[in-house]
Amino acid sequence: MPAHILVVDDEPDLELLVRQKFRKHIRNEEFNFFFAHNGEEALDVLEQHKEIEILMTDINMPKMDGLSLLSGIKERDVNPLLKSIIVSAYGDMANIRQAMNRGAFDFITKPIDFSDVEITLQKTIGLLDTLKSAKRSEKELTQLYQQLHAAKQIQQSILPQDFPPYPERKEFDVFAHMIAAKEVGGDFYDFFLIDENRFGFVIADVSDKGIPAAIFMAVSRTVLKGTATQGISPSECLERVNTILNNESDSGMFLTAFYGILDVKSGKIDYANGGHNPPYLVRNGSGVIPVASNSDPLIGIIDNAKYEQFSLDLKEGDTLFLFTDGITEALNKTEEMYSEDRLIETLRKQTGSAPEVLIPSIISEIADFAQGAPQSDDITCLAIRYNGAST
Repeated sequence: MPAHILVVDDEPDLELLVRQKFRKHIRNEEFNFFFAHNGEEALDVLEQHKEIEILMTDINMPKMDGLSLLSGIKERDVNPLLKSIIVSAYGDMANIRQAMNRGAFDFITKPIDFSDVEITLQKTIGLLDTLKSAKRSEKELTQLYQQLHAAKQIQQSILPQDFPPYPERKEFDVFAHMIAAKEVGGDFYDFFLIDENRFGFVIADVSDKGIPAAIFMAVSRTVLKGTATQGISPSECLERVNTILNNESDSGMFLTAFYGILDVKSGKIDYANGGHNPPYLVRNGSGVIPVASNSDPLIGIIDNAKYEQFSLDLKEGDTLFLFTDGITEALNKTEEMYSEDRLIETLRKQTGSAPEVLIPSIISEIADFAQGAPQSDDITCLAIRYNGAST
């Protein structure tokens, strides 16, 4: 399906230039352009063609200028995913700032550089693709799961369940498990091959509980995976996910997340942390070390938040253990917490264990500790062992 784009400008030659510059995209059905000469015409076109999802408009026009157009869009029946790009003279920052405050997604300066236009359009299309995927996930979940029990089932079913997931890959082993609490929460884990040599992994915890949290979890997982598989760095990935969730979610929910990329050739892990519990590095035969990270902002709260990137090196036989606070804050009948100290001690006992042995042993330890006390939060963990580069 082509991207449907409305170009609004009172310059009579612009339509011809746009069609000429993007003729290959038009011929290949990648772009479908509509044109209007002022804001009033643009509003009519947007209402008649709700498939339009990108608006590129000049600010200075007769009858209705670009700023008034941006305000008018909110009062019309147009595509709810519509993203606006404004065009303004270089240095006209006052109008550009006003336009961004009225909901513009991006801007282009005059004189127009069509290579810049193409880059901006492709970036906008990429965002729209991610949002559409997230909206589809949200709609499907809302329609299919109306009861708590069904929400718990879907929470489990959308997570990777088949282990080992990559039996042909000898460089690493991975195992994960989640036990949903009685009241549905929003924990999730995920992992995926970005390319032949990079393995991405994430663990996250949504702030709320119940069916809305399960839906937000699914949307967040879709956005994060869709962003991460583009191959960008962990810090940039969390920054983009934060921007999308902060701008597009009206639920007031947020999440913590730890995202890393393992280079399977070298054992190096690059990672960033969005307010999540730091994992533990279980060195093969030499103890348990907390992984260094900053307490960077939670995801989905602060606009334009920045996330620092770190790295660590896994040696052959080392394991990275990631978890949510449902493990360390698990309570027994006297309301004593399992605690990080107990977790570290359990990890020490399992130094050298494969992930598929390590995680069940931790789950068993927690169950023994709880002595039947009700589970108040999801218990989620993910372990990755590095076996060395494949020969």
